[in-house]
Amino acid sequence: MATTGLQLLGLSLCVIGWVGAIATCALPMWRVTAFIGNNIVVAQTIWEGLWMNCIVQSTGQIQCKVYDSMLALPRDLQAARALTIISALIAMLALMIGIVGAKCTKCIEDSPLKSRVSLISGSLFCAAGFLYLIPVCWTANSIIKDFYNPLVPAPRKRELGPALYFGWGTAALLFLGGALLVSGARPASGPNFDSASRHSSPTRNAPTLPAERVKGYV
Repeated sequence: MATTGLQLLGLSLCVIGWVGAIATCALPMWRVTAFIGNNIVVAQTIWEGLWMNCIVQSTGQIQCKVYDSMLALPRDLQAARALTIISALIAMLALMIGIVGAKCTKCIEDSPLKSRVSLISGSLFCAAGFLYLIPVCWTANSIIKDFYNPLVPAPRKRELGPALYFGWGTAALLFLGGALLVSGARPASGPNFDSASRHSSPTRNAPTLPAERVKGYV
């Protein structure tokens, strides 16, 4: 029962992390306008995401535009797109495998096979969390380097957007859920080993007859 609870908790965390990964990928708030100097009140705020950029006016009006050409985008942005999509697909595959291998389902009757399937699901979730962590940390490092670079003009400097914090939380949920699935993948201990040892013990402890007596029987 304890392992079943771990699997259910791990699957729940992974589902939340998977939904968060999709939402974070679609959010345009990866990079936001930086407030530098005394210019705190500005007429507009710029949001930059993986798929679009938005301009928020001081009146509250938001105008968003999808990037026109994918090939014209920077390489780091293209890599971030690819890694987030691959991570979400791996998490979806791991979720389907985890449902099949869960001990509360009856898709597979063999208990050792269920444990292996659950172990594969947890490993895939951990891999998805690691892949999602790469573009988030990469983007954050780029923003921080440009912010403290004196050669970058002030209007082009950005700050860490809320989507990056959601991305870190999403990766943590995928990691934690995958670890719980791996922990709950232990097969239930049965009496097979005991019975095998009982059957094998008489043969080991059987008395050995002398060679002369054996020849006499022959």
